[in-house]
Amino acid sequence: MSLLTVNNLGKAYRSYRSEWQRIARWFFLPVAPSEEHWVLKHVSFDIQPGEAIGIVGQNGAGKSTLLKMITGTLQPSEGSIQVNGRIAAILELGMGFNPELSGRQNVYHAAGLMGFSGEQMDTVIDDIEAFAEIGEYFDESVRTYSSGMQMRVAFAVATAFRPEILIVDEALSVGDSYFQHKSFDRIREFQQQGTTLLIVSHDRGAIQGLCNRAILLESGTVIKDGPPEEVMDFYNAIIAEKENSTVKVVTLDSGAVQTRSGSAEASIKSVSLADATGAAVEYVPVGEPVTLRIQVDVNVAIPELVVGYMIKDRLGQEVYGTNTHHLGCKLAAQQAGDTLEYRFAFDANLGVGSYSVAVALHTTDSHMAHNYEWRDHALVFNVVNVNRSPFVGVSWLPPVVEYVK
Repeated sequence: MSLLTVNNLGKAYRSYRSEWQRIARWFFLPVAPSEEHWVLKHVSFDIQPGEAIGIVGQNGAGKSTLLKMITGTLQPSEGSIQVNGRIAAILELGMGFNPELSGRQNVYHAAGLMGFSGEQMDTVIDDIEAFAEIGEYFDESVRTYSSGMQMRVAFAVATAFRPEILIVDEALSVGDSYFQHKSFDRIREFQQQGTTLLIVSHDRGAIQGLCNRAILLESGTVIKDGPPEEVMDFYNAIIAEKENSTVKVVTLDSGAVQTRSGSAEASIKSVSLADATGAAVEYVPVGEPVTLRIQVDVNVAIPELVVGYMIKDRLGQEVYGTNTHHLGCKLAAQQAGDTLEYRFAFDANLGVGSYSVAVALHTTDSHMAHNYEWRDHALVFNVVNVNRSPFVGVSWLPPVVEYVK
């Protein structure tokens, strides 16, 4: 049985010529609104127990509206939501907190709204105070709190008891790095115990590190639902899409889904990886020198050319990326018909595993400005440990060890 079912969900904000017309609509009389704006429309998906779902999309796509309807703080205009389990949600920062009450008083107040009794909270209040780590401020008025302190208390109370569904809406982005790590550790702990996670974030690392599925919203509708890396690559292409560019999704022979976007004013002709002898390789020993070769065709005259690449691990997490703008060697105007080959030489100081390379051609410092072509999975290679001491992780960082007594 699904833990959460969203069926044909929609939300519209309507304006009427008078309040009487609005009231008439409540009684199902056929009164047409003067204005109608749909924030969400025809949204459907199921979530199974233990799944971790990332909701992504540009600002205004309807992500927060969707979560508010799932938690019951906003009513849908159409469709239905079925929830089979307790939800704990961290939506807007400080949501439900009274600024005149202390942090401790707000904890009891918020817990009461969540359905917990004072006796239940007495058993965990010390744990909440310890997890929030705001010291004596816990008994001070919330109006004296910084946004990060509010986030600490809100997260601590929302996760005091493990829920069946945990919903987080970008709130963790306001916390400091230490508390973000601490919060994600608790989220992972809950996941291991069977909690379903629903998170909204613009952080690709958080989505791919925590989630096994992602849903992309665009203009209030679901346009992609699938593995996080595939969805995030498509989302990245959507962001980079400009007036004269297109987004294409191609299934490779390996079964991997490749996303391409760009104006095609310049295009990627080939991408290869070579060893120290210049021979093309697919398997690379840890720490050995390699050269990434990228051939570029210029199809029309362009004012500037910047070439960049991003190495990602098998889960799509970004390992290292750079481009010729940041390296101080971008090229000025290029003419139609030109063909260039870029060679990026580096040591493969990577951990054992499979890696992919995304390549981008653009202007300025990012493909978000003017994107000629952006292509993920342009190259896949494997790193093997042939002659290095055993180690774990995605980076090979051999230390020099000294013993001092």
